[in-house]
Amino acid sequence: MPGRPRDVSHGSLMPVPDRRRITRFRTAACLLPTGIALALLAACTQSGDFGRPRTGVWNGLIDTTGSFSTHDRGRLLLDSGLTDDEQALRDRAWRFVQPASTFSAFQDAVLGLASAHATPATWRVEEVGAYYATLTAAPSRSPVSRYRQLGDDATADARLIPIFTALAARVIDADAARLRSLPFAKTLNDADIRLAAQRVAENRCLIAWVRVEAGLRLARYRFALEHLFAEAPAAESVGAERSLTMLAARRNLLDPLLPPDAAARCGLEPVPLPVAQAGPLVVKD
Repeated sequence: MPGRPRDVSHGSLMPVPDRRRITRFRTAACLLPTGIALALLAACTQSGDFGRPRTGVWNGLIDTTGSFSTHDRGRLLLDSGLTDDEQALRDRAWRFVQPASTFSAFQDAVLGLASAHATPATWRVEEVGAYYATLTAAPSRSPVSRYRQLGDDATADARLIPIFTALAARVIDADAARLRSLPFAKTLNDADIRLAAQRVAENRCLIAWVRVEAGLRLARYRFALEHLFAEAPAAESVGAERSLTMLAARRNLLDPLLPPDAAARCGLEPVPLPVAQAGPLVVKD
């Protein structure tokens, strides 16, 4: 029957919910304490473009998860298993942003971002010239080999992004379905709802972290290429430039996934100060 939801797991038609009951539920949900009400985003808000939550809604979710207790944050990993896509997302992000850390330490860092907006212990915004300094640390290395190393590093990063982006998009869609289901759930308690909100925030902050890191690497590679060419122009610079162009194009794939201020909301970047609106320069009579 058109317009009637189907339970795809059992192939049977689901009963159409009582709209009056849903309206009462939404009203009650919006009056709950902030931590619970914001977890019920699907009930209290409308979706933005393509069914994704509006920017303000997502910001509220991230802000709210910062108030969760340590006990709640710890339960997230103990009591709630990851989906296959969530696990794959974490595996790929780990290799991209913290390959030198254990997976457990990486997971703790992601959890801290989402729940307390705490910058990871190993996180540091290196100077844009840090990669160049490492690349040129060995004086015996030829300019040709440096160009090739730069190109190889940029290409390797560029190849990781499309797969990660596809995984992230699927996780975001699954999170949207998770949030939409909350108003219809009858057996979830407050802790279950908080964990659902926390998981969504964790996924978003992980994606934001990768997006920030990809941008930082592109800036470091660009700095290195420009300084290498100023010191020792060589034909191999063309290949390195192409690798950077590919990385820049693929870095842009990450932008539509999250609002622009996602990294700031997760504690990875300073929160931008509001720009004061100046009055008109010319006032017409």
